[in-house]
Amino acid sequence: MKAIGVIPARYGSKRFPGKPLADILGKPMIQYVWERVSKTKTLEKVIIATDDERILKKAKEFGAEAVLTSPSSSSGTERVAETVKGLDTDIVANIQGDEPLIEPRAIDEAIKSLIEDPKILVATLAYRMTKKEELGDPNVVKVVFDKNNFALYFSRSPIPYSRIQDPGSRIQAYKHLGLYVYRKNFLLKLAQMKPTPLERIEGLEQLRVLENGYRIKVIETECDSIGVDTPEDLERVKTHLQESQ
Repeated sequence: MKAIGVIPARYGSKRFPGKPLADILGKPMIQYVWERVSKTKTLEKVIIATDDERILKKAKEFGAEAVLTSPSSSSGTERVAETVKGLDTDIVANIQGDEPLIEPRAIDEAIKSLIEDPKILVATLAYRMTKKEELGDPNVVKVVFDKNNFALYFSRSPIPYSRIQDPGSRIQAYKHLGLYVYRKNFLLKLAQMKPTPLERIEGLEQLRVLENGYRIKVIETECDSIGVDTPEDLERVKTHLQESQ
């Protein structure tokens, strides 16, 4: 099966304008994402899909294949679907442009789930939380799933609620990481669906899949990541990289 990775990168973020071009130790954030995604073993091609000429220019400067998408594409899902519509591929990985620390092997884990099971239409990643401060952070999306690892719900609120108040108890919550792997045909279908009520309330595109009666396979990974939603998150990424170096 052929698999292509697309990194949607929007310039006009309300909370963090120009986020993809934010500097991290001398390189724009989008370059970190592209470099990590390019190290995967399952993707044949990686494309940056953006709505802004500045991001397009910078991407080409550091050697990435990049395309300018239509202003009518109002979400990352639509931007990815537009990019791959005319391409020969079976599987499409949508890697969020604000995940500069995402691990290549975690992406491969999600892609392999679709290769191994033809019934799976969509897969994503989850990491068991270890930091209690993330539970109450609305920028950290939480996910709960059934015994077969199919998503039941995604939320910015702490889920599930724990009645166990022992300070030493292990956190029984999972953080959702910014990655979706689709079968191409389903992605094109999803991009045509209208936004759904819970999707609008939570501000989470993946809920459109669940609200339309489809399932999302959740792959538990041992690879944590830091999604950048705010300037404070960016500083956390910088600190992490400096310490690792």
